Amino acid sequence: MPPILKDFPHSFETERLLIRLPLPGDGESVNEAILESLESLQPWMPWAQHPPTKEESEASVRRAHCKFLERSDLRFHLFEKETGVFIGSSGLHRLDWSIPKFEIGYWCRTSYTGKGYITESVRGLTVFAFEILKANRLEIRCDQRNVRSRKVAERLGYRLEGVLRNCRVAVDNRLENTCVYSMIPEEFRSLSLRQSDGAAP
Repeated sequence: MPPILKDFPHSFETERLLIRLPLPGDGESVNEAILESLESLQPWMPWAQHPPTKEESEASVRRAHCKFLERSDLRFHLFEKETGVFIGSSGLHRLDWSIPKFEIGYWCRTSYTGKGYITESVRGLTVFAFEILKANRLEIRCDQRNVRSRKVAERLGYRLEGVLRNCRVAVDNRLENTCVYSMIPEEFRSLSLRQSDGAAP
């Protein structure tokens, strides 16, 4: 089946979050969050090197919306359910539907960091990918120096498969060592059992 014909929910909820596809009109909220968070995003995110305009953020949202409908990239926006505030973005990227395999990415606006929202969203996306999309492999890749990002993967039980040395040029023009974390269905089922026994990581 061509990916564009795959039907699955475009949103879901976790304890504190509404997680949904990008929609036209989200650009203003996304722009506000990026501008607030530039200092913390710039060391890791190539797209955050310059302050975007509202129009650029809206254009990015609309491109992401189209890609979501095409099933070529699945960006999700994160909203706090209680307030409706946009707090960041996550998603399933570098899709290989033949396996299926996905890579999870994430960022959080500065005023909401340290509250467990990204861990909560990545846990939700992990469940979504394995249970709804029938993933056979999930990856989280990040710069070895990005300790916060690595802790999200480790907290959720992703396994460090290795470190790709001098893998790419990072945004600071240094050669990056890239950590590759992964999870497969057998590990996910084991993780779910531990969670149901009250031993969530």
